[in-house]
Amino acid sequence: MPLMILRGVAVVSLILLLWNPASSRLLPAGDQPIVLLDASLSMTGASAAAAPPPWRAALDSSRDYARRRAVVWRFGTAVTAFDSAPAAAGASHLAPALEAAAGRAGEVVVVTDGEVDDVAAIPADLLRRPRVIIQPRAPFLDAYVASVEGPRHITRTDTVRLKVGVGSAGVRSATLTVSADGRSLTSQRVALPDTGVLSQEITFPASHITHPGWTVLEVRIAGARDQEPRDDARLFALDVSLEPAAVIFASPPDWEARFLARTLSDVARVPVKVFVETEAGRWRDGGTLLPVPPSVLTNAAANARLVIAIGELERARVFTSGGEASHAVLLWPTNGQPGDWYVERPLSSPLTAALAGVIWDSLSPATAVVVQPHDSNPALTVGLTARLARRGPARPIITLEERNGARIATVRAAGLWRWAFRGGAAQEGYRSVVAALVDWLLRERGTANRERAAPVALEAPNGLPIVWRWTAPPPDTARALSVTLRSGDSTRTDTLRFDAAGRAELLLPPGIYRYAMGGGPEQGVVAVETYSDEWLPHAPALSAQPGEATSRFASIGLRDRWWLFLLAIAALATEWALRRRQGLP
Repeated sequence: MPLMILRGVAVVSLILLLWNPASSRLLPAGDQPIVLLDASLSMTGASAAAAPPPWRAALDSSRDYARRRAVVWRFGTAVTAFDSAPAAAGASHLAPALEAAAGRAGEVVVVTDGEVDDVAAIPADLLRRPRVIIQPRAPFLDAYVASVEGPRHITRTDTVRLKVGVGSAGVRSATLTVSADGRSLTSQRVALPDTGVLSQEITFPASHITHPGWTVLEVRIAGARDQEPRDDARLFALDVSLEPAAVIFASPPDWEARFLARTLSDVARVPVKVFVETEAGRWRDGGTLLPVPPSVLTNAAANARLVIAIGELERARVFTSGGEASHAVLLWPTNGQPGDWYVERPLSSPLTAALAGVIWDSLSPATAVVVQPHDSNPALTVGLTARLARRGPARPIITLEERNGARIATVRAAGLWRWAFRGGAAQEGYRSVVAALVDWLLRERGTANRERAAPVALEAPNGLPIVWRWTAPPPDTARALSVTLRSGDSTRTDTLRFDAAGRAELLLPPGIYRYAMGGGPEQGVVAVETYSDEWLPHAPALSAQPGEATSRFASIGLRDRWWLFLLAIAALATEWALRRRQGLP
């Protein structure tokens, strides 16, 4: 009987080892919790007079965990290692920190004021796991300037029109002021909304600005007596020129001229003046619709570097044909043969490199093309062509020529404004075409004077970087550039390192900086504001929670249990020994 029992135990053990069934067990949590500390500016923002900002309490909580061997990470615009420096991030992005902590078995603790920007984008299972400790800000009175919009490039004879968004929490009225270089330019009394943001328009003559060139305006709410003064002002960079660098004569005024003027001012970064012919022989200012005498039109065309006629060209022939040889001219007739004209990939021309990144299949067809005879001018260089309904001969829609030292470009297609209207890749295609034309018309023949990089936005809120984009066309590829920034009496030198997408970031403290890049003509002004969305009163988007249990189950097979191998060996060895003692084979 003992021999049969031992043989049975050995056989069962071997069968179980061959089958290898798995079982689950509860693994203990790691002994190193992870603490995610909110290091955004809202943690040091204003609170009611009797309540301090939550940063000190959050920092003390994190230090208590650190004494228990916890790992502490700061999160804001990025995830960084712990230090006790004041919170300075201009955004509260929790998702990257939770994703980085998801691979660890230890407890995850989030210490925050609850004002997190990306709660809606965090997966529910990831958001349930951490324990959340809320250190909220107490309600406070606040009035703030939410946004400032307006033209970037104007002339001394223009009127500056700013669209200002103002908001409040518990403040009813204040004075909106605009100043530059410490000098007040205008002010007006405004009624603040109970909730949300109210748009206000404020205007003043550009002649109030004392000097041409780049100027940074400060738009401020004064007299509000709120508890958070750091969001009371916004900065707006403005370029003032004595004369417009580009003049558009539109007859009749249409969407083509409107989108061209907006895009031209953006990509060329020059002041643009628009005149429209609303009635035969009667021209008006495109911004104010006030009548303009012929002498003003002639003077504007004579002093502009680029003269553009769009629509019926004969109406503006007097302004485009009598210019100096140094002037560039862009002719854009729109009264061509209607139809669906599909633009084809660019031919070999000075525009080819600048248009290399355009996704041509994403562009809607032009609505009309002025068809020219095949034997028109052999000196013309064709930049783009189009085919009617993708069939028939290719017709030139962009041509380039040099006549008596002046550069002349002609666009014979109408309806290209629909590219900009659609947005996305089509809008970028429209911007690329306009930028390529302006680059050829206004820049020198060499490449030494071309801008290699430019800031995406001239102003950045506190705690967020100034973003730069690589603008030089191929074959010039993105590379590191040195930049010198001057603010008051201080000067600093940094390096812009562009990524694969041609973008570089530079984090600066609040101030107004005049920049110049080494080895090129790039110069201008950028500004970092004391304003941040983090200063504003927000309802907490995240609430306190205990979090899920940090223990987890693990699957373990029988082959991972050493004692089963030992049992099988012991049973077989004992059976063999008993058989030898009894004289059995």
